[in-house]
Amino acid sequence: MEFPEIQPKLAQKFIDVYGDFGREWMRAFPAMLERFQQEWDVVEVGETFPYVGYAWVAPGTLRDGTKVVLKFAPPDKEFASEVEALRLYAGEGAARLIDGDTQAVAMLLERLEPGTTLAELDDDVDATEIAGQAMKKLFRPLTPDHPFPTIERWGAAFGRVRDAYDGGCGIVPEELFEPADRIYQELCASAESPVLLHGDLHHWNILRAERERWLAIDPKGLAGEPAYDTASLLRNRTEIERDLQAMTLRRIAQLSEILGIDRQKILLWAFSQGVLSVLWMFEDHGTFKEENLALPRALRALI
Repeated sequence: MEFPEIQPKLAQKFIDVYGDFGREWMRAFPAMLERFQQEWDVVEVGETFPYVGYAWVAPGTLRDGTKVVLKFAPPDKEFASEVEALRLYAGEGAARLIDGDTQAVAMLLERLEPGTTLAELDDDVDATEIAGQAMKKLFRPLTPDHPFPTIERWGAAFGRVRDAYDGGCGIVPEELFEPADRIYQELCASAESPVLLHGDLHHWNILRAERERWLAIDPKGLAGEPAYDTASLLRNRTEIERDLQAMTLRRIAQLSEILGIDRQKILLWAFSQGVLSVLWMFEDHGTFKEENLALPRALRALI
């Protein structure tokens, strides 16, 4: 196999999300990688990691033997925010950013070893405890001129659906969309002062490491109240127990205790974000799976 390779699944995501711009970026990618290999003194680039998100990610080795990870994506504010978030974290609670370029969206990152994910932990109570403690480490104060998107901006997808469907709900059932939209807006209006949030802290974004037992990767970089950051965890690995509602309430109780956040607020964010994530999926790919609505359905009766 020759490198660099962009996996077919990732290539399709670039086309789905970015269209012709994504195609142009992929054509220019080999030259960009070569440029940064030289700039960062990368002497070896390995096969891309098997997990396919929305960026090209592969292990590498520097001339001095340092093991690193290279990450590239089409210029996008979301990935630029990741670079800024990693700079603020400075390796505390998250993988260290060795170098990064927000214009090209290129990152040279600390490689975490052994690098196994929290998803491989069988005990969900232990996993939730670890995730809650990891989350707590990553909250950072923000200055008024911070560069990060806000939870209000992320919630704009509700309005885009209203606009596209003449005030309707589009592809999401009304009994879920209507309360999710209302609750999301109410939570934003009453939110605490914003802090830096990871924005996507779930079981596959927390890895085993050496200098700390667990470290986060792939922060979105988001400004919002701490309770917001719990929702990504709650809507992941939902298949591991038969009673989804009971499992989620147990997780909420744990996170409430660790973070000192009201349980009902966590529940409301989990419900409204569960619907919002389906809207994002539909915007990016034109479809979604019914199972993606499982958590909002399970929590609807508790709202």
